[in-house]
Amino acid sequence: MSKFIGYFLDHWLGWALVSSALMLAIAHAFETFGGYAPCTLCLHQRTVYWAAGAIALAGLALTSRGDLQRFRWAFNIALALTFAIGMGVAIYHSGAEWKWWPGPTTCASSGGRVDLSALAAISNGTAKIKPPACDVAAWRLFGISMAGYNVLISLKLTVLSLIAASNRRSFS
Repeated sequence: MSKFIGYFLDHWLGWALVSSALMLAIAHAFETFGGYAPCTLCLHQRTVYWAAGAIALAGLALTSRGDLQRFRWAFNIALALTFAIGMGVAIYHSGAEWKWWPGPTTCASSGGRVDLSALAAISNGTAKIKPPACDVAAWRLFGISMAGYNVLISLKLTVLSLIAASNRRSFS
């Protein structure tokens, strides 16, 4: 078991890249196949995964050189900070969905503007997507929304990044 953990920690940059790509793919699938349009906060959460993927990719490229492997811990810390920011955005989004605090007025279910073409598409039944609102959970599983699951996943990725950064082999 410890060999697996060591291997996992040594290759965390690759796992973080795969995790970020997988989260983006899942979000895209919900949008494409489920018809769930992303709200403003959903898009901010996706931006975090794009940034984490870029950090992981840069870390993989730079630390592949033997003399730069000692900087792997810095990329792991950068990933931990990025995923922690993502967790903060997801907490804010979840709280807006549960009405614990107001969400952004640009995508609240009681505010914001809708253009005439969107209204026409909704009225004649040709709209293929549900209108996005940051303060309404469009989908839940076991009472947890997509933003709620993103809190849990971001927490896991943050903790794993910190563990990988503290791994003694990250400094060698």
